[in-house]
Amino acid sequence: MTHAPIRALGLVGVTIYAGFIAWLYAAQPRTMAEVRGGLSASVGAYRIDPVAFDDGLRFFRNEQFVEARAAFARADPATRDARTQFYVAYSYYRQGWHRTHHDDQLYKAGLGTITAAIALAPGGRLVVEDPQLSIHQADELKAEFEAGLITDASDFDPRRFLQPRK
Repeated sequence: MTHAPIRALGLVGVTIYAGFIAWLYAAQPRTMAEVRGGLSASVGAYRIDPVAFDDGLRFFRNEQFVEARAAFARADPATRDARTQFYVAYSYYRQGWHRTHHDDQLYKAGLGTITAAIALAPGGRLVVEDPQLSIHQADELKAEFEAGLITDASDFDPRRFLQPRK
């Protein structure tokens, strides 16, 4: 019996293991759900939970943003679905927007989420066609977050109190 098939099998195993370690280093998942979701997304098998996503949309439309983010987290535990992450970011925007000021902590969390959603989208372009939203493009939402985190003279303009929330 030759040792060539055993060595070939060992080489294949080592190569797969090295690839997995390289992927862990590059993706840096924080939870096992992210590991499973990342691996299944890399082979095209990742799907969100549609029931939890619908729950998240219902909470979002009722302006229950904390609850919406919890439902979206159940729907997309590996944070691999760009559309779900868009809604998560939008919930940070809606909760953090006030006529007199913007909540910097929520805006920073939203900016991080929308940046990740753009990275997940094919070609980096994410458009969500929802007639109940004022902002449909991820780039526009990202610009809103960035503008909200900057303090300048326009923040003291009294006309700001008349601007609608998007």
